[in-house]
Amino acid sequence: MTAHEQLVARRGRRSGVTTMVAIHSSALGPAVGGCRLKPYATLNQAIDDVLRLSAAMTAKCAVAGLAFGGGKSVIALEPGRVLSPAGRRDVLLDHADLVAEFGGGYLAGPDVGTGPADMLVLREVSAFAFCTPESAGGTGSSSGPAAVGVLAALRGALGSPDMTGRRVVISGYGSVGAHLAASLQQAGADVVVSDIDPAKRAGAEQGGLSWVEPEKALTLTADVVIPAAVGGVLSPETVARLDTPLVVGPANNQLTEDAVAEDLAARGVLWVPDYVASAGGILYTLSREAEGLDHEAALARVETIEKTVTDLLRAAKANATTPLREAAALAGRRLTSGAAPRTP
Repeated sequence: MTAHEQLVARRGRRSGVTTMVAIHSSALGPAVGGCRLKPYATLNQAIDDVLRLSAAMTAKCAVAGLAFGGGKSVIALEPGRVLSPAGRRDVLLDHADLVAEFGGGYLAGPDVGTGPADMLVLREVSAFAFCTPESAGGTGSSSGPAAVGVLAALRGALGSPDMTGRRVVISGYGSVGAHLAASLQQAGADVVVSDIDPAKRAGAEQGGLSWVEPEKALTLTADVVIPAAVGGVLSPETVARLDTPLVVGPANNQLTEDAVAEDLAARGVLWVPDYVASAGGILYTLSREAEGLDHEAALARVETIEKTVTDLLRAAKANATTPLREAAALAGRRLTSGAAPRTP
C-alpha cells in the first residue's frame, strides 16, 4: 500500500479541540471516509487511528469497485471531556472548517461517535458531507445497508444462504450488530450477541437472543463469529483460542497486524477481510448520494459483495494464499490502473 498523500490537523478556533483529516489515496477519485469523534489518550494515538483507517478506506473503495479514494477524519477529544450540546456543535463546526479546506477532495460521513444529525451540522459550513438525515434529503444511517453487505459476504463465504441451525456469535450489539442479529435470527440461525454496554442485554434477551459477556464472545464454539464493534480484536493470542471455522464482520481493522491472517489460515479459520465485508454502507451511500441511484439499485450494488467474496476465496484457494492477500492484490491492481470498474 502506498504512503499517505495528506494529513492535516487543526486546533478548532471555537472549541480548542484538535481535528484532523487524512487522505491516503486519491488515485481513483476524491477520498471518502467517516468522521470519528472519541477521546484519545494522546494525539499520537489519534493520528495512528486516522492513518490506519484512511488506508483501509482506500482498499475498501478499490475492492468494491468505487471511483473514490480513501480518507478518514478524527475529532480527538481529551480523555474525560464531556461535550454539552453547544460544545458538540462548536466541535463539529470546527471540523467542518477543516473539511471545507479540501474543496471536495475529502468527503465525510458518520463513524464512531457521529451520526446523520452531525453531518447536517457539517453541511452548514461544507457541502462535502454524506448521510445527512432522510428528512433533510440525505440517506440517513448506513447501518442497514452495512448489515446487508455483511450478510452478502457471509453467503459468499458459506456458499449458501441457508442459516438454519447455524450458531452465530455477534461481538458488538450496536446498530449494525442489531440489524445482523435480527436478520440472522429470522433466517433460522441460533444467534448469540455481546456488547460492552450491559444495558443492551435486556433488550437482546427479550428479542429471543442469547447473551454472552464480551470477553468470551470471540472464543465461543460457533459456526460463524462476527466482529461488529471495535478493531484490533484478532491477535495471535485470540486466534489461538478461536473455535469457529469462519470469521466475517463489519468491524474495521480487525487484525492487530496483517500477519494474523496467516495465523488464521494456519488454524483452518476462514477470515473475510474486514474492508471487503464492511463495504455495504459506503457502496449504498455513494450509489445514492453521488450517483443518484434509487434505493433498489443501490442495494443491488451492495449485494455484489457476495460475488466479490466468492471470487476472492476462489483465488485464494487456487493460489494457495489467504483472502487478505488476494483482496490486497485486487486493490493494488485497481489503484495502479487508476480506474475502478463500474459495479452493476
